[in-house]
Amino acid sequence: MEQMKSMNALAPFLALTKTANSPRAAANLIEGATSAPNTFIFAELLQAPNIQALSNSPEYSNHLSLLKIFSYGTYTDYINTADLPTINAAQTLKLRQLSFLTLAKNQADLSYKKLLESLGLETPRELEDLVISAIYAGLVSATLDPYHQVVAVSSVSPLRDLQPNSIPAMLNTLNEWSTRCVSTLADLEKQIAGIKAEALKRHREEAEWNAQVEKLLEVKGENEEKSEKKGGVFHGVGKKLGFGAAAKRGSGGLGGDDADDMDIDDEDDDGGKRETRSAKKRGFGLGMGK
Repeated sequence: MEQMKSMNALAPFLALTKTANSPRAAANLIEGATSAPNTFIFAELLQAPNIQALSNSPEYSNHLSLLKIFSYGTYTDYINTADLPTINAAQTLKLRQLSFLTLAKNQADLSYKKLLESLGLETPRELEDLVISAIYAGLVSATLDPYHQVVAVSSVSPLRDLQPNSIPAMLNTLNEWSTRCVSTLADLEKQIAGIKAEALKRHREEAEWNAQVEKLLEVKGENEEKSEKKGGVFHGVGKKLGFGAAAKRGSGGLGGDDADDMDIDDEDDDGGKRETRSAKKRGFGLGMGK
């Protein structure tokens, strides 16, 4: 939007270049264009034939040099270049605005001290007024920080012309940037592939672990089922062999106490008969028999 506004502001001066047939008329046209409000792009004016013809005029060739500084130079270039025309207040303000626009592209050092030196200003108040005018002109989006003596720029409008022979250097810069982007993307893809492989490995390990757990649970269940069946078989056999209620009562033999009540006549070595234990219990011994 700012570019269109600047081009529209420059359009009347471009039309006048066709009739600026003399070096003086071309020089006056340059002074008017660089003093007018909202004119910040001068590439088309600089390429006009009658403006380029000033390079052949010893008297007005310095106006062509001045226009080049307005197009892609800075206030420091103007100060360090000899034999340039004196500029008026409007031109001075615009050249400082354009210079600040160039400096704002490098946001690493926008301290008051450096800007005052680069723009030929003396007080912080003058610098702040210049920055405010650049903001209102749509050149930059910035905020002032008087406490830290620094200007914070958030965006810069593309309102400066390219210097001659700057395209190859720009292409090299873009190629380097493209190479870094490709390298970064390759590293990211490598990291993503590693993350996916690690996730797949963890998934497989988890599946194997779950399978082992399920297998162990199945084996445990089968063992428990076998134990229950075996215990049932032993219980049935015990009933058949007489290990029932009598065993639970604590009897030591198969017949329990009934064995003591049985009268069993055992023959001794002399052919006699021994008294049974039941007889002894009833109080009948050998002495009593007599």
